[in-house]
Amino acid sequence: MSNFPRTQIGGVSVSRMVIGSNWFLGWSHTSKAKDDFIKTHQSRERIAEILKVFFNAGVDTVMGVRPESPQFSAAIKDAEQATGRKCVRIWTPSFSTQTTQLALDETSRLLDLGRELQAAICLPHQCVTDAMLNRNTRKIEGMDKICKLIRERGMIPGLSTHMPEAPVYADESELDVETYIQIYNAAGFLMQIEIDWVQKMIWNRKHPVITIKPMAAGRLMPLVGLAFAWSTIREKDMVTVGCMTPDEAQECVDISLSVINRTGPTVELQRTRSKASVEDKKK
Repeated sequence: MSNFPRTQIGGVSVSRMVIGSNWFLGWSHTSKAKDDFIKTHQSRERIAEILKVFFNAGVDTVMGVRPESPQFSAAIKDAEQATGRKCVRIWTPSFSTQTTQLALDETSRLLDLGRELQAAICLPHQCVTDAMLNRNTRKIEGMDKICKLIRERGMIPGLSTHMPEAPVYADESELDVETYIQIYNAAGFLMQIEIDWVQKMIWNRKHPVITIKPMAAGRLMPLVGLAFAWSTIREKDMVTVGCMTPDEAQECVDISLSVINRTGPTVELQRTRSKASVEDKKK
């Protein structure tokens, strides 16, 4: 069993590659037809086979566990049992952005589900975080109360966001978080400002950053997306990848390790008739 490079979030050891769940649960960022295909294709058994490849490589941190997806949680347990490796679960729940006592009571009840999910790290979803962000005050207003509720339930708080300001404001206001999700890819897909500005934001952060969508939801080849991500973040930051098959998972691991360790390419390339002329005949 291999050990992929690791970092820490709030004292918890996590793999620097994080397993994304969009290609398990049906969020393609392409079309409804593609979403429906993912949901039809993926099953508990197929997800478990993909997870086993990651776990055996030492990639044991999973993004996106959720109560609404019991087959995903079941697949994680299957892969844990098959590989003997316990995974770190990251939860990105959504709930009311109101901070009245009534709303906080309901949020508390929802966060109680974290124990059932075995979530170690809890990052309120982008739809919560970004709605609470106030550019005028440069604060994520009311998030301190949410972080306190997360801590009380034994989970490590963080932020899931699509806004590059959110991690900046969190640090400025000394918000009690240990990590932040940030969209980051060479295509600028779904990013709200230029790529170089987001890179600067990542490098200036107090805590490790979890980057997502490195392959721009399939718009970039794995080598392009992963090489850019690994080469331009810090050693303590992470890259989240999504896959639909075990072979894709292995390719992502192999490409990532070749970039991180600066070794030659190890992934077998596609072969077509048009590429015959560039084959090295002496090897």
